[in-house]
Amino acid sequence: MLSHSHAPDGQPWRITTLRNAGGMVATFMDWGATWLSARVPMKDGSVREALLGCATPADYLNQTAYLGATVGRYANRIANAAISAGEQRWQLAANQGKHQLHGGPQGFHARRWHIVSQTGQEVEYQLDSPDGDQGYPGHLQVTLRYRLEEDNTLTIRYHATVDQACPVNLTNHAYFNLDAQHGDARHHRLRLRADHYLPVDSEGIPNRLLTDVTDTGFDFREIKTVAQDFLLDDDQRAVKGYDHAFLLNGGDDTQPDAELWSADGRLKLSVFTTAPALQFYSGNYLEGTPAREQDVYTAFQGIALESEFLPDSPNHPEWPQPDCWLQPGESYQSETRYRLTPL
Repeated sequence: MLSHSHAPDGQPWRITTLRNAGGMVATFMDWGATWLSARVPMKDGSVREALLGCATPADYLNQTAYLGATVGRYANRIANAAISAGEQRWQLAANQGKHQLHGGPQGFHARRWHIVSQTGQEVEYQLDSPDGDQGYPGHLQVTLRYRLEEDNTLTIRYHATVDQACPVNLTNHAYFNLDAQHGDARHHRLRLRADHYLPVDSEGIPNRLLTDVTDTGFDFREIKTVAQDFLLDDDQRAVKGYDHAFLLNGGDDTQPDAELWSADGRLKLSVFTTAPALQFYSGNYLEGTPAREQDVYTAFQGIALESEFLPDSPNHPEWPQPDCWLQPGESYQSETRYRLTPL
């Protein structure tokens, strides 16, 4: 029987706490290189938890929402759990029906990451993924660095190399709820700098071309609540809400790619990323997930903004984004910054 004080490999969980001069505290664990918590000092002297999370590290093993986890080798879905390049085809480990989600059943979220170094404001993790891991070709080495900046930005930097060509797509699956009581996150206001989204079928697999957001419920170019156009479109109804990749407009590093405001207007999240897309997920299937503040979360209680390539990109080289296949001698590098600003 698994002890609550130990992970599945029999070793204790290793928790890292980062702090900045302003009093923000962010915590992480080495299992899944998971972002556990982000506690933000507010202007009235209170402290607000911005992330959904579980009460104990062991509870993270009893949830399927990927709360705060690092996911890979390939975040999001790969249709029919298969990739091909030229004449070669690889069958991957399926874990969502016939498809693969977030790197497979034993993806990076379910691994012990090695702590390379840590200071008061930074921790670096490392993971080796052998040839054939979850069906993927080649030996992959990945490092991940979390850094808590003085302006309450949590910077996540990914770096990876391979010895055989392989698609690589790493992200963090944090769920944000910026309200003090962690109520229905659809009352949050959102802005996304994206002119196009990718339609998917009921299994989350892309089924049409990138689509202009104009005159749809997917248009977040101007600030609106998540609830305003919720379930307005057939593409939303197919997956019970928002669970779609938005191809970012990019081109201006000084502007956030996404902004999220608490319902009470007192806390703001700004997201900056070098990735080509953000997956916006409105927590449609969070119901029953073990919760930190209560027994379980309800649906729509958190919002994920996952920086990544478009889903199923290995099978769609025609999409207007950089190539997701990492080649030997090259390095995968991606950076995402989550800034939490009290208002």
